[in-house]
Amino acid sequence: MGKDSALDSTIKSENGEEVPEVSYEDKLKFVSVIAKPMASRKFSKKVYKLIKKSSKQKNYLRSGLKDVQRRIRKGESGIVVFAGDVTPLDVMIHMPGVCEDKQIPYVYTPSRMDLGAAMGVKRGCLMMLVRKHDDYQDLYDEVTNEIASLDNQP
Repeated sequence: MGKDSALDSTIKSENGEEVPEVSYEDKLKFVSVIAKPMASRKFSKKVYKLIKKSSKQKNYLRSGLKDVQRRIRKGESGIVVFAGDVTPLDVMIHMPGVCEDKQIPYVYTPSRMDLGAAMGVKRGCLMMLVRKHDDYQDLYDEVTNEIASLDNQP
């Protein structure tokens, strides 16, 4: 009557086939060289929780390269979360520099599929912009402070 462990260790791919779930360390093997600051396993879960909470609020979560670029250019601010396993790298290599110019905190997570899953869709996502809202203010501030501490470490 308990949970079946085989069900817990599989995920559905984009084509609908079941694939065994990949561990955090294995996901780090596919991360690009520019993916710094990288969120730890515990911090990644906190970031995914923030994304899940912000997806419930209308217009407080921006996803995708084109939308995030446009919103940053128009002056929106928040936390930018990048996927670390993006290929080709050229499509988003300029975005960390843009975030630094606009003084927007950003962090990398190991997998774009995990970013999409945190948002509640079955597809992967390159990047997200999470805006501040009263419903998840404490978690937002906690994530912002931890990103600042990640930036200070070598």
